[in-house]
Amino acid sequence: MELNIGIKRIDTDLPLPANAYAGDAAVDLHSTTDLVLAPFERAMVPCGIAIELPLGYAGLVVPRSGLAAKHGISIVNAPGLIDSNYRGELKVILVNLDAHEPFEIKRGDRIAQLMVVAVAQPRFEEKDELSDTERGEGGFGSSGVSA
Repeated sequence: MELNIGIKRIDTDLPLPANAYAGDAAVDLHSTTDLVLAPFERAMVPCGIAIELPLGYAGLVVPRSGLAAKHGISIVNAPGLIDSNYRGELKVILVNLDAHEPFEIKRGDRIAQLMVVAVAQPRFEEKDELSDTERGEGGFGSSGVSA
């Protein structure tokens, strides 16, 4: 399914977001700046674009799996949320979770991914009781570890 999204280049020298492979669920976001993240340091990294998401859609900024697996680079508030009414520059709050090695980011590096998803606009209906389910009120760890 294709969806047209307006985009404004704030940094005109960087590529537009794009899929690495056909069928990918998310597009790559690029850093506008050079920086080094020390172990356990975080930084807000601008991506050089602003987007115009249609009402009924949101953007989820998610970590790149290769950076996470190889270098411990993640996103502090993963997934980062971009609401459809936001028109400012996209920025990613990166964190270096490696306890020993700093991580160098160069201008133009692919630092995160943007996934665009359809979202419902909830309307809450207050009730005295909620319907029963097999899980019920079982929360964290209620299904156990082993099958």
